Amino acid sequence: MATLILSAVGTAIGGPLGGALGALIGQQFDSAVIGKRRVEGARLKELSVQTSSYGSPIPMHFGTIRASGSVIWATELAEQQERSGGKGRPSVTTYSYTASFAVAVASRPIVGIGRIWADGNLLRGHAGDLKVGGTLRVHTGHGDQGPDPLLVQAEGEGLNPAYRNIAYVVFEDLALADYGNRLPSLTLEVIADDGAVSLADILHAADHALDTSNLDQVTLSGFTFDQGSTADIVPVLGEIAPIFCNVQNERLTLGLADSLGETEPFTLPPPCAGGDSAEDARQDGWARRRDALPASQQCVVRYYDIARDYQPGLQRSLGRSEPGDVALIELPVAMNATEAATVADKAARRRTEARDTLRYRITEISAECSPGAIVRTPVAEGNWRIEQWEWQADGVMLDLVPVAAVAPLSVTADPGRANPSIDLVAVPTRIVAFELPWDGTGNGDVADVKIAASAETAGWTGAALYVQSDDGTLTPVGSTGRRRAVVGQALSAIAGTSPLVFDPQSRVELELAADDLTLGNATWAQLMQGANRALLGSEIIQFSRAERIAGRQWQLSGLLRGRGGTENAVSDHTVGEPFALIDDRLVSPTGSQADLATGSTIVGIGLGDSAPASSAIINMGLTTRPLAPVHGSVLWQADGSALLRWIRRARGSWGWLDGLEVPLGEPSELWEVAFGPASNPTQVWQTTESQLLLPAALAQSLSALPGANFAVRQIGLRSKSDPLVIALTA
Repeated sequence: MATLILSAVGTAIGGPLGGALGALIGQQFDSAVIGKRRVEGARLKELSVQTSSYGSPIPMHFGTIRASGSVIWATELAEQQERSGGKGRPSVTTYSYTASFAVAVASRPIVGIGRIWADGNLLRGHAGDLKVGGTLRVHTGHGDQGPDPLLVQAEGEGLNPAYRNIAYVVFEDLALADYGNRLPSLTLEVIADDGAVSLADILHAADHALDTSNLDQVTLSGFTFDQGSTADIVPVLGEIAPIFCNVQNERLTLGLADSLGETEPFTLPPPCAGGDSAEDARQDGWARRRDALPASQQCVVRYYDIARDYQPGLQRSLGRSEPGDVALIELPVAMNATEAATVADKAARRRTEARDTLRYRITEISAECSPGAIVRTPVAEGNWRIEQWEWQADGVMLDLVPVAAVAPLSVTADPGRANPSIDLVAVPTRIVAFELPWDGTGNGDVADVKIAASAETAGWTGAALYVQSDDGTLTPVGSTGRRRAVVGQALSAIAGTSPLVFDPQSRVELELAADDLTLGNATWAQLMQGANRALLGSEIIQFSRAERIAGRQWQLSGLLRGRGGTENAVSDHTVGEPFALIDDRLVSPTGSQADLATGSTIVGIGLGDSAPASSAIINMGLTTRPLAPVHGSVLWQADGSALLRWIRRARGSWGWLDGLEVPLGEPSELWEVAFGPASNPTQVWQTTESQLLLPAALAQSLSALPGANFAVRQIGLRSKSDPLVIALTA
């Protein structure tokens, strides 16, 4: 407005000169008050910004790129509580939180979503597995996509849009424990197209009216922009490959400025001298102007580095530069370090080339002489590109610039060291649950249940543990943690032998759950201290030598058998029975004894489990079961009576101390002596001493029966011991 007013005033006062001065002053005033038009086109941005505000632009992505998104829908945090403890343990209530939300990622259809980072940590891996609990659904943004079922359920079918032509993802019940119980800031690897994308595809998507068929030669791994027009995108892409424009058949055509094309360049006719009114090329019809060589300037390219998980990278051009600022080129492009360094070098070369312009007048109009065409002239060697033309009274004036020779660049660059998030695929859980004998510490009346949980790879993140009752009800009893125990299965059935002596001959072959799980050797002294204890089937063994055969296969030898009162299982082995190393990697369920009493099966559920992993509790009741007595004998008395004798053992007392009797380990000493078949004994006695005297007549009559055996059991507070068999022989 000030430009118009002051121009009119200046013309009235000072004529044309006054009008020009008034217009100049008014223009400066308008610029100061109103400001100039400012449009920001495609540019590189940091990855950590996730928005949820109205009016935020949703970008267009091409190829494969990493980008943040905009939260377009979310629920309140959902709270879950889990109680554990009781029966001698403190009651603990654990709270966890989940959230469901949707994130818009692109304003054009995409192929899919690759990896996802939450607060910089990997949330979804290459295999499509989430590293925390939850469900992910991807909507690719096509025009016929339907609404998400969760959004329909939450908002109602009539109130929920399908977000057609917008690609978005929906997280359902995403576990938030690793993110401070809040929505994390997400960045996603958006796979917008299969493979690389050309400049023609990018510009055509931005403006369908453009003719970009001449830009198919240059391809990019990924590109993104979220604001500005086509005119703002072209200069950005022009830093990668210079682009010219032309209008043909009322359509804007774009092409590569340095490309000669497939046809031979057109040769211009001789120049035509101009008339007296011509200001340029008056006499000869052409004029050439060379500017002074500009000062060298170093170029720096910022880009998304593929080798560094699309984090912003920076590459500089080679060579020295004059003092001053470097030219910063921000490219929202996914490329490797060598490609970025090549772009920087080419940009630096273009900035240090002298400006060479040829003004050339012709009188013949030809389709080959349109702007952007590559031509040759009879007055100057080389190939020239028509930059612009001007219709004049005495001809058509062409402005020509030389087509630079494309010299091959041999550039190598290093993206720098990256510390990418470890992408380990979640794998199924393997568990072995068993009960250990009482070790003499703590409360011996509480079952000592241990769980050996493991998996095939280190990508296993642990599992939630439950006790399964007979009706299928699951009662939570804690979790395993991420530390893997050494578990496996037997490839051979070990033969039975005496548990009283060292067994140097027996061998057992195992297959462990993973290649990186190992076993070690132990000396005799270490064995006596409890080293290398393991559960094999129902028997607890110790091994002195472990040898890897191949891969996961191991062979154990140098065995001590029937440890911890499991001598009755020495001869009960099969191929495929479970193996678990007893060490500090075992976990104990956190539930109360009442919880553990609801069932005899432990269930583990982890992220990689399509079905729950389960294990029946092996040796259930072993902790509270009295040990079987030993050294049974029959002493015949002079009067014909028989005295049955045995030596008791005690739970938790595994050392035989000279001169001391082992503690009882039970509220009272009580024994059951049964005669006859184990399933249906004919006579049963109870005694409070470690002996039983049979009268002469009874002893003689029983000894005459076939299979005259006595089964001696100690009666404990909660169960009976395994039997000691004593044969009654005359």
